[in-house]
Amino acid sequence: MYNALLFLFGAGLAAALATMIILHKVSPGLSETALARFLARAKDAAGLHGLVNVLVTSSQELRSLNRRFRGKDRPTDVLSFPPEFGGGDFAGDVAISLEIARQNARRLDHSVADELKILVLHGVLHLAGHDHESDYGEMARLETRLRKKLKLPVALIERAEADGGKGAGQRARKRAPARRRRAR
Repeated sequence: MYNALLFLFGAGLAAALATMIILHKVSPGLSETALARFLARAKDAAGLHGLVNVLVTSSQELRSLNRRFRGKDRPTDVLSFPPEFGGGDFAGDVAISLEIARQNARRLDHSVADELKILVLHGVLHLAGHDHESDYGEMARLETRLRKKLKLPVALIERAEADGGKGAGQRARKRAPARRRRAR
């Protein structure tokens, strides 16, 4: 299917169309197409290959996922789920809380659409194998560089550090214990 999309629409749009964006929660100025296009740019910037699905949903759903895959009974802003076995053309899933994205956007005085892009970028970097919990600042530096390249406001890790290690989503370690599918 991807090759047919590539032929019909070109590389950027084909990647966007071959990706699944699910908006369980909607926000003005946000569209599946715009988020899919940004996702394609973020994957390219991060050097991530393969399909990525993005779910924008409620804090309640993120709390449930966080509890199930990480053993933490609280909502969080973003979770990344790399493929369980190899993955092939599949790079993983990213789940985002729209409520926490709205809170962050309001608190940091930028749009909800920009906040969702920041969270998508953060999730993509985790899917690409980066881990800010153990890489001595490497992911933070990369996220800062890519945020500037993609013309986004303050990066997720930067503001978590400015908040004393915890942001609006109570940023904490995003890896799941070794159960079923792991979240990052």
